[in-house]
Amino acid sequence: MSFDIHGRIKCGTVSTPDLDAALGDYRDLLGLRLVEQGTLPADLAASWAAPNAAGQRYALLQPRSGAAGFIRLVEAPSHPDFAPTRTFGWAAFEITVKDVYALAERVKGSGFETIGPPKEIPGMPQFVPMQALGRGREMLYFNQVLSDMPTSDLPRAGSDVDHIFITILATPDRAATMAALEAQFGFDEGGTYTIPYTMINKAFSLPDGHQTTISMVQAKRMPIVEVDDYPAIATPRARHAGMLPPGNAMVTLAIDDLDAPGIDFITPPARRAGPLYADRRTATHIGTAGELIELIEIG
Repeated sequence: MSFDIHGRIKCGTVSTPDLDAALGDYRDLLGLRLVEQGTLPADLAASWAAPNAAGQRYALLQPRSGAAGFIRLVEAPSHPDFAPTRTFGWAAFEITVKDVYALAERVKGSGFETIGPPKEIPGMPQFVPMQALGRGREMLYFNQVLSDMPTSDLPRAGSDVDHIFITILATPDRAATMAALEAQFGFDEGGTYTIPYTMINKAFSLPDGHQTTISMVQAKRMPIVEVDDYPAIATPRARHAGMLPPGNAMVTLAIDDLDAPGIDFITPPARRAGPLYADRRTATHIGTAGELIELIEIG
């Protein structure tokens, strides 16, 4: 499977207060392979509008399948005002796994807190999801894929825990976010649904039957972003000054051309080395919900 495709999710970045403990979770428990570690260069941190993250420790992990979809852990102090699934920005990363029931047993008593145990979704027999929070209060959806969706292809896992294949974005204006993603990146709408969303209803103490509208953003049949309309009581995400957002901090996407019109960047594109960037140009954009979208040019 090539990850050099326009729109492909190349990386999900997580802010975590204890890098060593998080490494134990992601590497030793989930089985991801550590491929790079060090401290963040000042110019990279500045490109994320996070200059105070310069010098923070990070670790880059890759599935044992060899899929070029990474998870990057960045050590950062937790924020007392951050609560998952209550703020705008990146709300969760969906990861394809081989056996979600076995994984649920494996993470019991670990640094991952199971929020939603594995459960089939009525009317969606294509996958079985579970939801868990990491030490940085990052939300992860582990999905065992059984078949493709009518309008999109879902990847099967090549290792026990494989790569991120959908990112969930919480937004105050779903229509505006969809329009921006389509106009700036040439992505497509893959369908809009109104459902009782258990995670959102629990987070905001809403009735079980409360309905949330969500839209899928795709590149042809490849899903990329699920855009969720959050309740009016949701807020921008609290963060330490000059630091990455807590939890699910940033998403990195492959893009054909960084010089395409209509995309603005925090700092100008720069060529970067390492397993994730592979000596390609990269730059970061701030989206309509305040989310950080790092882009790697593949064209």
